[in-house]
Amino acid sequence: MSLYLNIGNEGFVSARNGEYVDKSGLIAVINSTFHTEHRFSCVTRCRRFGKSMAAKMLSAYYDNSCDSRHLFKDLEIARHPSFEKYLNKYPVIYLDVSAFITRFKENELVSCIQEELTKDVLTAYPDVDVAANDDFMAVLTRIAVQKKQQFVLIIDEWDAICREYAARTDVMDNYVNWLRRMFKEVNATTVFACVYMTGILPIKKYKTESALNNFTEYSMVNPGKLDRYFGFTATEVRLLCQKHNMDYDEMSKWYDGYKLGSELSMFNPNSVMMALWEGRCRSFWASTGSYDAVAAYIQMNFDELKDNVIKMLAGGRCVVDPSGFQNDMSVIKSRNDALTVLIHLGYLAYEWETSECYTPNREVEGELINAVNSTNWRQLITSIEQSRKLLQSTLDGDEQAVAQGIDAAHDENTSILSYNNENSLACVLSIAYYYARNDYAIVRELPTGKGFADLVLIPRKGVNKPAIVLELKYDKAADTAICQIKRKEYAGKVSQLTSNVLLVGINYDKASKKHTCRIEHVSI
Repeated sequence: MSLYLNIGNEGFVSARNGEYVDKSGLIAVINSTFHTEHRFSCVTRCRRFGKSMAAKMLSAYYDNSCDSRHLFKDLEIARHPSFEKYLNKYPVIYLDVSAFITRFKENELVSCIQEELTKDVLTAYPDVDVAANDDFMAVLTRIAVQKKQQFVLIIDEWDAICREYAARTDVMDNYVNWLRRMFKEVNATTVFACVYMTGILPIKKYKTESALNNFTEYSMVNPGKLDRYFGFTATEVRLLCQKHNMDYDEMSKWYDGYKLGSELSMFNPNSVMMALWEGRCRSFWASTGSYDAVAAYIQMNFDELKDNVIKMLAGGRCVVDPSGFQNDMSVIKSRNDALTVLIHLGYLAYEWETSECYTPNREVEGELINAVNSTNWRQLITSIEQSRKLLQSTLDGDEQAVAQGIDAAHDENTSILSYNNENSLACVLSIAYYYARNDYAIVRELPTGKGFADLVLIPRKGVNKPAIVLELKYDKAADTAICQIKRKEYAGKVSQLTSNVLLVGINYDKASKKHTCRIEHVSI
């Protein structure tokens, strides 16, 4: 059995033997690129988003050394007009670049990749005339010409070398030059019917131009036509939860939050499947790799990056321009670069309509906190601990401690906003109550029958704690805030979910620059 050429369909057989969510519609999109200018595709997603699974699926579908019809006959692709045209019709070269990094020394990597691929292909085509100095691309060209045969090339973890080695090192230059030799060569369209690369980072840029500008790229920032084929949609997760008797709301809290193109709700698929396997939701993100690199990026604090991270941990959003990022983790020159690499790594989600990034869910928030804890950001670590104490003081009805806690949050976050009205007070409160997001859904301006409650903390399913309705005043009185909650019946909306409610009135006095607090417990 070959190591790289026509490796068969066992990888996809294993997937079909387990819990498989149908993503075969991806095949139809890739089929449409065959023999066209768009035959070169690069799909990048964060870890555990189904990239390798998709690569194995494509390999099983195109591989002409096996019969894969039984693996696809009940899937979406079987109903597509192109299904028969390309099913098991091509020799497939499957390369996992990450497998070479641990096997060979830095200065040997690219030459060893070439040597192993060449040896494997020539074993399958022993009668092809080649020259002594032919490299891998030259060998493929001779096969294509002499045998009238085109290949499908699938490269998994294409960027493994780029993530491991810094820019402008010999191994990086050699690797990029080899990719250029393979895909920018005039014979590339003669050799390849289709090339499919997948990894975490988009193709590296040199100055403003991609190193391989003939590739169509589908990324976390710009997923194009492939938005629904990586990650699980809300509909898919609902069906899985129904099948396995799991709580969809709990699954959503932990793993939802990504927005890819037109898909407004995308779940981390690996985490969903692990939760189904274990029968409970928890963080599986730590198993995807070290957060040391993430800590290094957020610690740079370009253009108040630290304040942006605080704001996003509190449920806010930050505008980001990802266009200048060179797609190189070792070249981070600005706040936009730092935020963009966190988007590609999956630690932040991105909404292209507003050009905003944010923390997507509880699982990722926890890992961001872990990353922060490994930095020297003592202020942020202190803020998180103060937030925990603030929530407990609120639940205990300790009005003085709550007022002091909000004073501290105000003092620490004045760089984020101008503190001159109730809206800015609400922003600080969202940050101050960050810790509450573990047990509460936090809603700004919740609509009620007679107006909008400024900030409402609604206990999540299974959490035995009271709901909290906060009304905010600026240069008035905390008692006035409590009266407004009662007069406008803000708690009535919350009473549909729980009868246990805390009313919290907060006022900021501009002259003294201090907050006051009133707390009442009501049973509705």
